[in-house]
Amino acid sequence: MKGVDQLIAQRVVPVLRLPSAELTERAVACLAEAGFTTFEITLTTPGAVELIARLKKQFHVGAGTVLDLDAAQRCLDAGAQFLVSPCLVPGIARLAHAAGRPCLIGGFTPGEILAARREGADIVKVFPASSGGPEHLRAIHVVFPDIPLCPTGGVSLDNLQAYFAAGAVMAGVGNNIVDQEALAAGDRSRVIAHARRFRQ
Repeated sequence: MKGVDQLIAQRVVPVLRLPSAELTERAVACLAEAGFTTFEITLTTPGAVELIARLKKQFHVGAGTVLDLDAAQRCLDAGAQFLVSPCLVPGIARLAHAAGRPCLIGGFTPGEILAARREGADIVKVFPASSGGPEHLRAIHVVFPDIPLCPTGGVSLDNLQAYFAAGAVMAGVGNNIVDQEALAAGDRSRVIAHARRFRQ
């Protein structure tokens, strides 16, 4: 599926969970200047669905923290180009695939990761990655070498390379990718410089 290749090609996908749509749009503008073209907007963001509809005109934008099929359909209708759930949501992959979009489903234990893949996940989101770290992902990858894994939750500049070395095909980086203080202060150059370090 084309969308899967696009996700993996960027390697690092910003997972934005900010307190307002306005702040999220400002963050996306800075991250785009730093070289990012793919973003995950979590449904915990106020006005997330409307924000996805606006941003998808310019960027490759997906919906995160999708917890039920109604929310999944609203996101697809708004133009979300991929869906991400932190856990197994029965039927979500089928819904995404019917619309020609990829789906990431979360799991942490070997059983959850296999169940996510059998449910139809194109990539399994190892979440929360920080609970087990790169060594947990490495052990999962050894057992399931054919399941593409994406650590999310606690991924930072300090451990990003370790996750890739452990077998991750891509990584979801949450608010660590945004210098929150600089964003709130409107210091675009500092936000962009910080985000660029994740591209290097």
